[in-house]
Amino acid sequence: MAFNSANAHVVRFGDRAMLLHVPTTALFELDELGQSVISRAAAAAEFDPQHLQAQLAGHFAECDVAEFVARLTELEVLQVRGQECWINPQRVKVESYPLSTLVLNVNTGCNLSCAYCYKEDLQTPERGQRMDFGVASRSVDLLLQQAQARDAISIVFFGGEPLTNVPLIRQVVDYAERRAEEAGKHVEFSLTTNATLLNADLIDFFAAHRFGISISMDGPKLIHDRNRRSVGGKGTYDVVARKARLLLERYRAKPVGARVTLTAGTVEVEEIHAHLRGELGFHEVGYAPVTSSDNAAFALSEQELSEVHAGFERLGRQYRDSALRGENNGFSNMHQLMTDLHEGRRKSLPCGAGVGLLAVDRQGGLNLCHRFTGSELPVFGNVASGIDTERLSEFLTRAADRNGTHCASCRIRNLCAGGCYHESYARFGDPLHRTYHYCDLLRRWVDFGIGVYTEILSGNPTFFRSHIETRRMHA
Repeated sequence: MAFNSANAHVVRFGDRAMLLHVPTTALFELDELGQSVISRAAAAAEFDPQHLQAQLAGHFAECDVAEFVARLTELEVLQVRGQECWINPQRVKVESYPLSTLVLNVNTGCNLSCAYCYKEDLQTPERGQRMDFGVASRSVDLLLQQAQARDAISIVFFGGEPLTNVPLIRQVVDYAERRAEEAGKHVEFSLTTNATLLNADLIDFFAAHRFGISISMDGPKLIHDRNRRSVGGKGTYDVVARKARLLLERYRAKPVGARVTLTAGTVEVEEIHAHLRGELGFHEVGYAPVTSSDNAAFALSEQELSEVHAGFERLGRQYRDSALRGENNGFSNMHQLMTDLHEGRRKSLPCGAGVGLLAVDRQGGLNLCHRFTGSELPVFGNVASGIDTERLSEFLTRAADRNGTHCASCRIRNLCAGGCYHESYARFGDPLHRTYHYCDLLRRWVDFGIGVYTEILSGNPTFFRSHIETRRMHA
């Protein structure tokens, strides 16, 4: 027999150890017997189960050792030497596209000129190309058609800056609510905005229709103004902070989040979190480290990325401490990892792009996600003619196929599933290229998260019922 590290991974912290069963993402806490068996099995190139029982006979009953070995064999953690294989989802041809979300790129124009912006079709406001109502209404119709088996649909307004086309947003909300009611479905709306164009009237409109709102904001003034500038080159912190405070004071329909972009030279994760969560009062803050960019000057270096992850771990320990008190400290990245572990997420694809979500450009083209609008990657159909099922099926089938990649035997393969398509596209020119450049950090992050999850589960298991299970039921 041999221990197959591609199907199991042990995370140790203090005197405790957790076994991650990689194929299912299930977690098992190992007692002394379990740790002893796995330690000896993993240390040997191969072993005889009878000999192992004899070795441990002075410490554990032979029947207990035999039972544990049998259980590991069932899980394919222990396999016959020379016949080891890793368990992956069966190769499938993706032929179903149960859309639930469409992202409408309502204007390529933006009133800011953020140095690191990834939008390939970005224009200044006066040159922005606005989506018209004809394209938008056909988008809603396509979404309802594709989501016949779903009770709810979601429409996301994006840009450029989506608030540079408020008249269209109001038209779409009215049309989508009427069409959804006719179809017996619930429709939800959300948007990401730079906040500069917010006012009381808009906020009240968003509240009336229960929008999910995220604000792009990079932290306190000195950090935010490094890259988030106006078209004229001035820092935008003062106006964004003022509008964010107005929103947070006035908006009660849903929690408001902040989205932070971490670029070269920006690694002050804890300072940013203390300001956005602690001082301004955002419900949650999510961080997007830039590891690839058309302008390489904005990508984090390996050293900076390591510093960011060290900051994430410090924030993660703060998350743990808050969770043990029954509170969520708003660190979105850690909360997502806790959700994945708690629900036993098992991903064949890195995200819902192309399956649950597509993005519509101003011509009605169906893009893989909002990051690809304006790129050279061919679209997957049009809202007028429908989804190009042949192209999309081919793309997703290739994305789900791990054969010949390092992902096939990676211990976090079912939590990562290969990484962001657009990140690979920007760095390698190929959306299906695996994001190998930060695999080690991601593996370390998951190991860290398993330790945090175990401590919370042991110290305050009700946290998950209050902050994850309840959130899912009301999503």
